[in-house]
Amino acid sequence: MTTTDLPDRPDTASQVYRAFWRWHFYAGFLILPVLMLMALTGGLYLFKDEIDSVVYRPLQTVEARAGATLPSAWVASAERGLGGKVIQLTRPAAPDSSAKLVVAVGKDKRTAYVDPHDARLLGSTPDGGVMQVVKRLHSLDIAGPVANMLVEVVAGWAIVMVATGVFLWWPRGQAGGVVTIRAAPARRVFWRDLHAVTGVFAAGVILFLAVTGMPWSAVWGQQVRKFTNEAGMGKPTPPAGASEIGHEHHTAAEARSDALPWALQHTEMHMVHAMGGDAMAPPSVDAVVAQVDASGLGKPYVLSIPSQPGKAWSAAYMPDRIEDVRTLYIDGASGTVIGDIGFRKFGPAAKAIEWGIAVHQGEEFGWVNKLVMLAGCIAIWLLGISATVMWWKRRPKGRLAVPPRPADRRAYVGLALIVVPLGLIYPLVGASLLTVLALDIVVRRTAKTFRRGPAPRI
Repeated sequence: MTTTDLPDRPDTASQVYRAFWRWHFYAGFLILPVLMLMALTGGLYLFKDEIDSVVYRPLQTVEARAGATLPSAWVASAERGLGGKVIQLTRPAAPDSSAKLVVAVGKDKRTAYVDPHDARLLGSTPDGGVMQVVKRLHSLDIAGPVANMLVEVVAGWAIVMVATGVFLWWPRGQAGGVVTIRAAPARRVFWRDLHAVTGVFAAGVILFLAVTGMPWSAVWGQQVRKFTNEAGMGKPTPPAGASEIGHEHHTAAEARSDALPWALQHTEMHMVHAMGGDAMAPPSVDAVVAQVDASGLGKPYVLSIPSQPGKAWSAAYMPDRIEDVRTLYIDGASGTVIGDIGFRKFGPAAKAIEWGIAVHQGEEFGWVNKLVMLAGCIAIWLLGISATVMWWKRRPKGRLAVPPRPADRRAYVGLALIVVPLGLIYPLVGASLLTVLALDIVVRRTAKTFRRGPAPRI
């Protein structure tokens, strides 16, 4: 829209409309490229199991036959073949499935596939394979921890974009462009209607994806995990006789934290044993697997091997339905189960966040869930393309064409009701909002100076 596109309405309403339009433009301009990348990678990650089964089928599938070697033989085969140390093992669920092991090789990790029937190394891939690269692109972690912080900023600005977009879409007497698309692609009104109609139908899904993506953010996610745990609304308290070790920074010699539910990530357990007496030999991988199997944990489960003596082993069964998630902790000295944590033991905040993550990843409700989340990802691309075409068609040559600011500052009151609470809830979003506001003021004052021209000589 240009200013001449504004419908005839009372001046106050026009001023409020301009305030929302200006910040809707800023939101899209700042985050749409990154948001579109996250939508692309997120859409692919919804089908991670299906993609992995196609790409790595020769490694994941073995001939089903009776009998199997011990897990220690799988570990020895992987370590001998790759020259590293196994830090994680996935117990296969079916006779025709291979065992998957994560191996630390120097400062890197690789994923090894072993035939459980004869302990033959089938091959290996970089850690997590192609879908791990997709996941790291999605979280921006591939560009480093600073880039990963952008997840919170992008998600917060996506909420601003959705809220201001719904306000701009709200019917004000127009005959079209509410739920229908007018004209042909050659005309700008087509792209305006496509943008508006796509946005309003996808607003709920995009808002849900933004909010449920926040637990992965480097600042807000970690602080919420800490706060909910300390308030008794997150993970359950450690079992009697055990204590927890906060573990925020992982090294290459440690298993990926995503092998556990979100509420239990970055935490390890160990038993506090009485001093004196004979030292107990740490349990073998075979003994731990046997203990986990005897506990009835579902398969496939991921067994994380502790990097230091005394720390607990963890075995996590993480099916699609979050209500069926279960994690066992096995004492690193005695080999006994010291913790058995299912979804029912999580606090209310952890349950809500875990449920949101499961739906976000398209897991909780099967294929319907995947397709709805995929529709949200496709909608983000339609919004990005239509917004770019609209801007290109209306922009004056050589200018950014930011929508005009309202003359009456009181028009920003309604907008403040959206952005101020958002900035308080999400600190990085608040900092970015203040930064954009400061830049907006600088740009306006600079533009005024250029319009006035140089001061006359005396």
